[in-house]
Amino acid sequence: MLLMCCTEKAPVPEVVEEEEEHHELTGMFLEKPSDTVAIKGQDITFIAKVDSTSLVRKPVIKWLKGKWMDLGSKAGKHLQFKETIDKNTKVFTFEMKVVKVVPGDAGGYRCEVSAKDKCDSCSFEISVEEAETQEGQEDILSAFKREGAGEDEGELDFSSLLKAVKKKKKAVPKVEETDVWALLKNAHPSEYEKIAFEYGITDLRGMLKRLKKMKESEEKFSDAFIKRLDSAYSVDKGKKIVLSVELVDPNAEIKWLRNGQEIKPSAKYIMERNGNIATLTINKCSLADDAAYECVVGTEKCFTEVFVKEPPVTITKLMDDYHVVVGERVEFEVEVSEEGANVMWFLEDKELVRTENSKYRFKKDGKRHWLIIQEATLEDIGMYHCYTNGGHTKGELEVEEKELQVLQSIADLTVKPAEQAMFKCEVSDEKVTGKWYKDGVEVQPSDRIKITHIGRFHRLTIDNVKPADAGDYTFVPDGYALSLAAKLNFLEIKVDYVPRQDPPKIHLDVAGNMVTQNTVIVVAGNKLRLDVEISGEPPPTVVWSKGDKVVDAKEGRVRVESRTGLSSFVIEGAERDDEANYSIAVTNPAGEDKANLFIKIVDVPDPPEHVKCTGVGEDCATMTWEPPKFDGGVPIKGYLMERKKKGSSRWTKLNFDMYESTTYEAKRMIEGILYEMRVFAVNGVGISQPSLHSKPFMPIGPTSEPTKLTVHDVSDSTVHLRWLAPEKIGAGGLDGYIIEYCKEGDTEWQAANTEPVDKQNFVVRNMPTGEKMNFRVVAVNIAGRSPPALLGQPVTVREIMEHPKIRLPRFLRQKYIRQVGDTINLSIPFQGKPRPQATWLKDGKPVDEKKINVRNSNVDTILFIRSAEREHSGKYTLVLQIENMEDTASIDIRIVEKPGPPIAVKVTEVWGFNAALEWQPPKDDGNCEILGYLVQKADKKTNEWFTVYESNRRTNCTASELVMGNEYSFRVFSVNMCGPSEDPGVSKNTAKILKPSIGFQAPPYQEMDMNCAPLFTTPLVDRSVIQGYSAAMSCAVKAFPRPKIIWMKNNMMLGEDPKYLMMNNQGVLTLNIRKLGMFDGGKYICKAVNPLGEAAVECKLEIRPQPVLEKK
Repeated sequence: MLLMCCTEKAPVPEVVEEEEEHHELTGMFLEKPSDTVAIKGQDITFIAKVDSTSLVRKPVIKWLKGKWMDLGSKAGKHLQFKETIDKNTKVFTFEMKVVKVVPGDAGGYRCEVSAKDKCDSCSFEISVEEAETQEGQEDILSAFKREGAGEDEGELDFSSLLKAVKKKKKAVPKVEETDVWALLKNAHPSEYEKIAFEYGITDLRGMLKRLKKMKESEEKFSDAFIKRLDSAYSVDKGKKIVLSVELVDPNAEIKWLRNGQEIKPSAKYIMERNGNIATLTINKCSLADDAAYECVVGTEKCFTEVFVKEPPVTITKLMDDYHVVVGERVEFEVEVSEEGANVMWFLEDKELVRTENSKYRFKKDGKRHWLIIQEATLEDIGMYHCYTNGGHTKGELEVEEKELQVLQSIADLTVKPAEQAMFKCEVSDEKVTGKWYKDGVEVQPSDRIKITHIGRFHRLTIDNVKPADAGDYTFVPDGYALSLAAKLNFLEIKVDYVPRQDPPKIHLDVAGNMVTQNTVIVVAGNKLRLDVEISGEPPPTVVWSKGDKVVDAKEGRVRVESRTGLSSFVIEGAERDDEANYSIAVTNPAGEDKANLFIKIVDVPDPPEHVKCTGVGEDCATMTWEPPKFDGGVPIKGYLMERKKKGSSRWTKLNFDMYESTTYEAKRMIEGILYEMRVFAVNGVGISQPSLHSKPFMPIGPTSEPTKLTVHDVSDSTVHLRWLAPEKIGAGGLDGYIIEYCKEGDTEWQAANTEPVDKQNFVVRNMPTGEKMNFRVVAVNIAGRSPPALLGQPVTVREIMEHPKIRLPRFLRQKYIRQVGDTINLSIPFQGKPRPQATWLKDGKPVDEKKINVRNSNVDTILFIRSAEREHSGKYTLVLQIENMEDTASIDIRIVEKPGPPIAVKVTEVWGFNAALEWQPPKDDGNCEILGYLVQKADKKTNEWFTVYESNRRTNCTASELVMGNEYSFRVFSVNMCGPSEDPGVSKNTAKILKPSIGFQAPPYQEMDMNCAPLFTTPLVDRSVIQGYSAAMSCAVKAFPRPKIIWMKNNMMLGEDPKYLMMNNQGVLTLNIRKLGMFDGGKYICKAVNPLGEAAVECKLEIRPQPVLEKK
């Protein structure tokens, strides 16, 4: 008779089984995604809901396809993910939307949710059907398709005409995991590159060559192999793989080859033989192990391919945001975990690809990848994304219109005939072009009129000025609503032939440079030329002076140039020292004239000073600085700010408009990142040099308020508070908590603790009895205090009477059995206020404190026995009493040991080759039931003992198959739950098997045909086990010849993992699994195979999370 047993290695709480609906809610899920049949081209949404009321941290969800492909990296236009939370119920809702379903979306999916030490998962299937078409509107030509890749290849297939009649199609079979080799075998060649990118294939060309060889080699019948190698194996990089073949001859010599080269045994390549099973184990697979392998036995071979999958490519350096002006260069940079990895760039939902006319350039160097925009425009504004098959990052690009500044405007000119007139202006952008206009008509260049553009300077030069050249001239920059205007005056010279004497006169006309009366402003570094017209007859003498010093140099940086009727004062590259009062004096015999001028030199200001951070927030920082010591002679218009991450060389502009204050709040920063800032001062001349960098600072915000503040206990003078950590802590961490209280109606809060406490509970002491008190808790970190968490109502400080109640653990509600010598330590929690009195009784009498130790506390009582003895067995009663109220609980403790030997063992009868034995039960059963008896025999010649029966339930038995001519003695051991007795009961008499006097001719023996195919007489049973415990699954099978036993989980064969122990004891098959984890759940299959056939049984193993126990 075959028996089935199914045991666990640790006690399991009692489980109440209920009828299950189609959608069973277990673990962390309130709602799970279910199997769905989708219509091609339509949208479909899957929803998962998770209750977070009992979770310490926010749950994290992963959507997976097949076994390992993370769909989070595929988010985009086709796959969209959404996460919401109901703050009232603390229920998270996760959605995955598939837009316009395609046949490639069919398959198995898995949803995994985790939160700190808890996790749960569920699986679901998507089947894709073609959309139903109306009768008469089908394309008849589409039915005449050819099988195969090409348009004109393959045989004609008319089966679609038959399928069109059917309104329903069969659902796509469930796919537990994706086989890349199967995909490549069945895929169209145009889809190879798409599959390679989706599944991280790096050597596509090599795989296609090997795939071609695999198709050419067809499996043939072999005299050497019972089971060949599979056509292909797939393994993750860094993992191990086992290649296994089954041989006809277990003693045959075998060789393993890799790419035609024989493999030598080493720590990496381990070759093993177990009967007719030969295995090759490859440890720590690398890309070099991605090759063709052969198993050679004599002249026969079998082939396979090993495909090493690289781990998903992750992004190690994220993209930065850019804030630029029109025309600037933008470089988005990312760094990935693997060299040569493929990345995809997107602008919003549009993929960016390189074409001949594309403005985007792509560059990569090892692990670093760049997206380059040479000249940014307003059309480039948006969010840029970079995707790999295992990661995603994004960066925002903001583009501002560039403001054009006029550094030097054009001035009015007065020229004489045949002289040269030159209009000159300077703007801030070297790339800006423009047009010149005279009286509204565009000026065209000629031999006499020249238009030049060098750097920031634009010039209009007119040689040999004529009267027709006089008029209003305007310069208009292209692309800007701006114009610069000046006037050209033509000075006619009249010749008077009557000799006369005129007193000298200075005609001072520098209106283009005048700001106030007799003041000329010059930008430092520019050239100043003052052309002063002088009249008088005879021609006067001109003297220029700087203060009291005469300037008479004809050459040099500061010089005087003289012509008839004109004196020019020139300063090349004006400097600050050139600022002074200047005078010009003219004299002739008829008189003299004098004019005073003040030349003011203006420059860009000095950089601001003492830039520092005065305060930080979660994503902002407050910066202050002092104005520059020298403002350049022109009032400061404002400031420009830039920031960068510490260690980076790229500065980001924070403002484009002038900021007038010396205090600025920088926003849109990342918490926990070190930043540096610098400031530029701006006046009417230009922008200063940058200030010195500020000291590095880090935006850090206070935490959110603590959550779930509750009152745990109240006495006449204390209040015990409990709470949970804030939902948001941030980069500043958490230093502790401050507990504050005040009386009802007061507004002044007092701190209960001077130093922050780390624990999430606190006892506020010395409270006035009977008063109503308000309490609040504040989280503290380096950024300061968080918002307070308040109790909903005041707490009255008064002891609360609570009835005593014993919370007896479930395993103590049944008989508690231990062996002699074991340590007994029972902890029984209870409730009650004020503190209850706990008393232990044994069989109705107080326990002997010399033999049994008892310790009581406010919340529990402990019964401790260091070394248990038989006398400690009995009924123990715990009495919990508060005044006249009490509660009781009883525990039945039994101490057991091995039994004594059976008595009166004797041989009662001997016949043929048999002997009958009888005995009586032992006097001492070890304080527990006798489970059976172990019977052994020994012949007088050898005195070696052999087992006849391992477990005999009755007190008699028959020993058969005794040898003729031998004399036998017998002994019997008693067996209980502790094991067999120390001493056996030995028979007083012996059994002697005599030789018969008359010979007997036995009839010919016909051997019975015992061959049979495998048949499971006892199947596997579905199990439900708590996480962390061990479990065993058993079944029974009969077959001959002895079958090969294969254990599988989710259709995957279980390898030589020490976590799994597989046993076969006379047809009883047992699979032991140690320390179950949440991911050990699934479908387990036991398969038996012999030459006559095969059979399989399966069961479902469900893993339940450990129950949360109350803290003592």
